[in-house]
Amino acid sequence: METLIIEAYNKNEEEEKKLILREYRALLRALKQRIKKGDKRLLRRAFEIAADAHKDMRRKSGEPYILHPVAVARIVVEEIGLGVTSAICALLHDVVEDTEITLEDIEQEFGDKFAKIIDGLTKISNVVDLKADTTVQAENFRKILLTLAEDPRVILIKLADRLHNMRTLGSMSREKQLKISSETTYIYAPLAHRLGLYEIKSELEDLALKYTQPEVYTEIAKGLKETRRDRTRYINEFIKPVKDELQRGEFDFEIYGRPKAIHSIWNKMKTKHVSFEEVYDLFAIRIILNSTAEREKEDCWKVYSIVTNFYRPSPERLRDWISVPKGNGYEALHTTVMGPGGRWVEVQIRSARMNEIAEKGLAAHWKYKEGPGLGPQQESKLDSWLHHLRDILNNPDTDTLDFLQDFKLDLFTEEMYIYTPKGDMRVLPKGATALDFAFDIHSELGAHCIGAKVNYRLVPLSHPLKSGDQVEVISSSKQRPSEDWLAFVTTAKAKSRIKYYLKEEKRRIGDDGKGMLQRKLEHMKAAMSQHNITELCNFYKKQSPLDLYYAIAVGNIDLKELKDFTVHGDKLQQPPREVKIETRHLISDEEVQKQKPAKGAELIIFGESSDKILYKLAQCCQPIPGDDVFGFITSGEGLKIHRTDCPNAAQLLAHYGHRVVKTKWAKNKEISFLSGVRIIGLDDVGIIQKITNVISGELKMNMRSLSIDSKDGIFEGNIMVYVHDREELDDLCQQLAELDGITKVERLEATEAG
Repeated sequence: METLIIEAYNKNEEEEKKLILREYRALLRALKQRIKKGDKRLLRRAFEIAADAHKDMRRKSGEPYILHPVAVARIVVEEIGLGVTSAICALLHDVVEDTEITLEDIEQEFGDKFAKIIDGLTKISNVVDLKADTTVQAENFRKILLTLAEDPRVILIKLADRLHNMRTLGSMSREKQLKISSETTYIYAPLAHRLGLYEIKSELEDLALKYTQPEVYTEIAKGLKETRRDRTRYINEFIKPVKDELQRGEFDFEIYGRPKAIHSIWNKMKTKHVSFEEVYDLFAIRIILNSTAEREKEDCWKVYSIVTNFYRPSPERLRDWISVPKGNGYEALHTTVMGPGGRWVEVQIRSARMNEIAEKGLAAHWKYKEGPGLGPQQESKLDSWLHHLRDILNNPDTDTLDFLQDFKLDLFTEEMYIYTPKGDMRVLPKGATALDFAFDIHSELGAHCIGAKVNYRLVPLSHPLKSGDQVEVISSSKQRPSEDWLAFVTTAKAKSRIKYYLKEEKRRIGDDGKGMLQRKLEHMKAAMSQHNITELCNFYKKQSPLDLYYAIAVGNIDLKELKDFTVHGDKLQQPPREVKIETRHLISDEEVQKQKPAKGAELIIFGESSDKILYKLAQCCQPIPGDDVFGFITSGEGLKIHRTDCPNAAQLLAHYGHRVVKTKWAKNKEISFLSGVRIIGLDDVGIIQKITNVISGELKMNMRSLSIDSKDGIFEGNIMVYVHDREELDDLCQQLAELDGITKVERLEATEAG
């Protein structure tokens, strides 16, 4: 029997070795065109070091760990388009963090260039020296962005690493799936978007949706599968006349239809409140032209002309990113036309070069940077963004969580193009104001800005700009930034610089307070030491010494209270305080770790143990039994229960993964939960009676409120009802949808319920 087991094990080991070699050879094939003399030896050495270092390690799925770095290297080469250096760094990206091998070993074996990239990758994963006021995750993301500004290859390899982890997330625990998916949605997908990696961005979002909202993902994937045949038939019908005309014009081209990403379809369903069947643009037609650099712009417009000869375009849906490329280098012509059978169809027209930039983003940008046919304006856009990012990150006073929140807005917002008085173009996110523009030109100009002229008309600092505006900034040396400026700037650069100036002003005033405190402590024969300052911050409930000094300077703190302190040696000791005993149990930050249940433990909500747990249902998403939920330990309100599709879920899971606890619903039909339903239909006599009959008569539900608004024969209503679980709510939606005249019934989100 033992012999059989050993034979089976050896056979399995042989199969694994063959699989590893097969993957490594596939990597070499992908690099074939790029390998120069000596590269093969370096690649083999990197592979051997990684294979040896990880030889006893396995992934959660059970497969040998070495398959992960090889897969990451393949993504880096095949899907991002990087070369040998990046492939070697991808093979070695985990060795310094997870094994005995040091950075010095890497430098000795491969050289300084490789060691720097691997150091960047290790810093991303292995964060030491955390600030007390930021979370591990947020500081981690800051490190990621710092490495992006230093050497973009680091972040590209990290994105490949994240993509492979997302592709193999199925073997992880549910909590890990939620946490990793939320991080992906929160920072990695927006980064991929900003770096022009659209294919990777779409796949990351789709995979994140698969794990955060599996039901939604499955439903849309099933819908796409069922409509594939109809779509293919329609695409062929749409393409035929255009293809024939392009062939007559002797264009060298590819034309095909591709389905939209699942996440993109879900977004449309959410924002437009429509079902899958009602999303009209489930696919886009793509036309790729093999044109020379000199002719590509002209050829794209010729193709646009051919398409619009057959199909009528929607004027407001034309996007010309050829004349003015996006900030991440993306170039294409997008138009939406009315196709056969009255269906709107998106058509994307671009050259092969533009297509490579669209798929490979940042990597392709550098490849074409030195090439012909690129104007200086186009070539510098991504570089100037990286330079601008470096400026913000090198500001030592930037608060990480604030910065990350502001930076995310810059990543995903649409762009607009603003002109200086001399006609130079600046790219700003949609919604930016005159003050954002001033800070974009120069930090000092922003700090002294008192107004602006937009298209020769005087406007205030808060004036929102529109694409095409020409802006002249008016400044004064006497002007200083104020707190209210933060309310009307939208860019990360403007926000971080205003906060910096405000802090500088606070520091200047705080110096007076520091002097006052020093004199008082000298009089008491106490030292101006770290211990004493910490004691005073605790006593006066101030978060930092600067807050303490500032409060003293502006008179918010009365130093006469120091007479109650005692001095031991040169150390201050606070006077004893009367302690009020709270009956309600609150959890502080320090207690978070103590409160967290043991790994793998399940927290039962509304079960026998519910009296021992202080919990609240989050108002932002109003979960009910049957919803997929997680528990989150807050600093002051104990445990809060959120739905996994809650609008705040991605941020909570990404930033505070250590506070998340696994939760499940206990069977309990005695407790009712308030939930809401939105109904839309044709206004008709007796419709309200029909609705109330279903709720109160047939389903015997307790209704809290019903508000109906009718306009031009259409009514829209919100109903708040008490239900025991999701099943009851789904049953209510189904029965209401079956009533004559009702066209749509959907669950009301908490934000809409007001």
